[in-house]
Amino acid sequence: MPIRTSIVAISLAALLAACATGPGPAVYPPGPPPPPAPPGEGPGGGGVLRDWRAIITPRDRDRLDRLGAAWDRALDQARRSEGSGDLQSVGALINPDAALDTPAPPPGRYRCRTVKLGHQGPSGLGFVVYGWFECEIERTPQGLRLIKTTGSQRPSGLLFPEDREGMVFLGSLALGDEPRATSYGTNDERDFAARLERIGRERWRLVIPWPEYESTLDLIELVPAS
Repeated sequence: MPIRTSIVAISLAALLAACATGPGPAVYPPGPPPPPAPPGEGPGGGGVLRDWRAIITPRDRDRLDRLGAAWDRALDQARRSEGSGDLQSVGALINPDAALDTPAPPPGRYRCRTVKLGHQGPSGLGFVVYGWFECEIERTPQGLRLIKTTGSQRPSGLLFPEDREGMVFLGSLALGDEPRATSYGTNDERDFAARLERIGRERWRLVIPWPEYESTLDLIELVPAS
């Protein structure tokens, strides 16, 4: 079943309206627990986890299945409501059809920033563009792990191969002064699923539909730190 659905039929030009500069947001947690693996695969065997469907919770699977609807609603709310930050600076980040081939990011240190689109209540900010923080992609026996190491909202989890233009991220969220996030699948309010896509030569985004807090769609942009 495809995760990504129809192209959003609104003008990005209308979305890139004048806006005010907003505040910055919001470590190493364990990754999602591995599914049963054949001998020689998984932890200790050097294999890479490939079946995210064996791990994902029903709640997160529903969120991913409705990714297209989240794009539609989030962009419409961003167009209709006032926002915070410079949305003109993000370019292809808010284009739902910007994904390119070969999505897997190389391990290393990254700069990352969060853009929140839409609001969960009847009213609220249409978008918030936060400042830059620090992220890391590391290679583990289970595959690539993405970690946001600074900020008040710090996701961490594993990336699973999915299709030619995207990977599936399953992770959990640490908030505030918490030292680390819990393992995926142990706290519904902190768990989330997302899609990772490459949107430029050295530019990636994590697309998080229907997050638990604040917005309709969260985007985390990643670019190499050096």
